[in-house]
Amino acid sequence: MKENYFDLVFQVVRLIPEGKVTTYGAIANCLGIKSGARMVGYAMNASHTLENIPAHRVVNRNGVLTGKHHFEHPDKMKELLEKEGIVVIEDQIVDFAIHFWDPGTMQI
Repeated sequence: MKENYFDLVFQVVRLIPEGKVTTYGAIANCLGIKSGARMVGYAMNASHTLENIPAHRVVNRNGVLTGKHHFEHPDKMKELLEKEGIVVIEDQIVDFAIHFWDPGTMQI
């Protein structure tokens, strides 16, 4: 079940548009697992060895880059987001509500 769940998470993450971010909880809600944000986090931690998973676009519910330590260096997540036009100050996305993408609006 874990691999299946991880694959579903990765499918959602691949849908996040460039210049947008979503949260662990929003992905879990989209997949119908309300308290599954932690499992989404586990999936994201495992995603760094895979290609085509824009893990930098997944943040916590407050727009904080909590997953930054799982990238090749701690500033990589911020660099990738800034390259997409998202401003990050002190590991938090500025204007988070503007950049938030709700995967619950998509059909998977």
